Amino acid sequence: MKEIITTTGLEIPGKKIITVLGLAKGNTIRARNIGRDIGAGLKNIVGGEIKSYTQMTTQAREEAFNRMINEAIEMKADAIIGIRFSTSMIMQGAAEMLAYGTAVKLK
Repeated sequence: MKEIITTTGLEIPGKKIITVLGLAKGNTIRARNIGRDIGAGLKNIVGGEIKSYTQMTTQAREEAFNRMINEAIEMKADAIIGIRFSTSMIMQGAAEMLAYGTAVKLK
């Protein structure tokens, strides 16, 4: 499997960007479940981290990131620069996690 360099920066030290291939993106939509909501409601009363939501968000971020990388591989990219994450509510209880960056060829 091809190794893709990923960075939030706009350049890669020691490498030269020779071609911008375009936007690489990946997303996933996750919904809460009633079990998590009950636990979250209790945490809301006493305070503290809601670990089930943290875990769900981490998994969604990893899935979106992997999908972005797969799209960049299909574009024959060597790297993805300027990576960002975004989240938005799709409907009550469901949110999208989006990962995106610029796919580039390197020299």
